[in-house]
Amino acid sequence: MKLAFAGTPEFARVALQALHAAGHHIVLVLTQPDRPAGRGMKLQASAVKQFASAHGLPLAQPRSLRLDGKFADDAGAAREALGRAAPELMVVAAYGLILPAWVLTLPPLGCLNIHGSLLPRWRGAAPIHRAIEAGDATSGITIMQMDAGLDTGDMLLAEPMAIQPDDTTATLHDRLAEQGARLIVQAVALAERGNLQALAQPETGVSYARKIDKSEGVLDLSAPAEHLERRIRAFDPFPGCTLTLGGQTLKVWRAAVVPGAGSAGSAGSAGSAGQVLEAAGDRLVLACGYGALQLLDVQVPGGRRIGVREFLQGHPLAMD
Repeated sequence: MKLAFAGTPEFARVALQALHAAGHHIVLVLTQPDRPAGRGMKLQASAVKQFASAHGLPLAQPRSLRLDGKFADDAGAAREALGRAAPELMVVAAYGLILPAWVLTLPPLGCLNIHGSLLPRWRGAAPIHRAIEAGDATSGITIMQMDAGLDTGDMLLAEPMAIQPDDTTATLHDRLAEQGARLIVQAVALAERGNLQALAQPETGVSYARKIDKSEGVLDLSAPAEHLERRIRAFDPFPGCTLTLGGQTLKVWRAAVVPGAGSAGSAGSAGSAGQVLEAAGDRLVLACGYGALQLLDVQVPGGRRIGVREFLQGHPLAMD
């Protein structure tokens, strides 16, 4: 098929690669403009742009697709490029720009979105993070026919995936990216034959995965230990979780809930929230609002990710 593709990060690149390998004619790739990244803040091409450039695929990087917005010239150029390319179908994956009505209706078969959850749960920007943070047992991929709403379109294909107890957003992301790539190839093949079956999303079970804010990464030790452990996994690799310990800020990359610790101030209490309960060898344990959290992998400012034993050798802590 003649396909347009809109996407930006690695999650989208995996899907683009799969569609390209399946032999589809990618007539235009849309991706976000290059952004500053890394310590030197040099402009860096998106993962999708890197793939498109390496394979000679036509590419556009509009700052917006709104014809009446601040970057109307960019939007107009993109509309002309899409019109010339005349795709039969557009595939969208983690693009990062809102698609106005003129985009949704330009391809005869519309726009299909690869969404990293089982809709209608976790509509929105950060479904993988929020599923882990909430303690969900299952995630998955939904291939959806896009409409003007926020992830409200009809479902075309859906497949669950179990969330493992040690999954981070990074590990679950990679599995879902591969699953999404496989399902979108299947969906495009069905669309080509006119065999896609649309199913309206149920009205119950709707939840929204709001965008991750860096401020959410600050750990509040008055919260239950199991909530903090999930948040640490959910915010790995971005934005990471931090706490202040011994007068310095630490990033916490891996932690475990200590079995059997009670709530602060109760019988069998783990201590008051934030109290250092153990700080020797490879054990660094902090009391939480309910239970206790054992830190496993941490990072000091300007340093690398290290295990707690190595951290304590260079930064001894007194028990409270």
